[in-house]
Amino acid sequence: MEERRARFLMVVFVVLGMAVGQCTAASFSDCYKGCFLLCVITPGNSLCSCGSKCLKDCIFPSSITSLSGKEQTHYFCKFGCASSLCTNLSTKQDPGEKKVASCVDSCSSRCSKNFSP
Repeated sequence: MEERRARFLMVVFVVLGMAVGQCTAASFSDCYKGCFLLCVITPGNSLCSCGSKCLKDCIFPSSITSLSGKEQTHYFCKFGCASSLCTNLSTKQDPGEKKVASCVDSCSSRCSKNFSP
């Protein structure tokens, strides 16, 4: 029984590791789902902390410091909006990546109205 469980967990970690590793080229939905699932199975993490961490990891480009001030403002606005409105859409059983992506897109639209990059 323990061997089956260990094997199952190994497969889960390999699959999620591949998903998280592809975040740079993947869509927001794929990035968020992989990140969230890996985060929630890690002991000590809460749904809220996982949602916020994965929003940050999947919204911000790796080269944010090279963006203009207006572009940076847009990303921070989008992250703040998404942190407030979108993190409650995920559960341990269902990351709700499509709902979260739609919510993040609506935040992007809201922020674009106020801060055009």
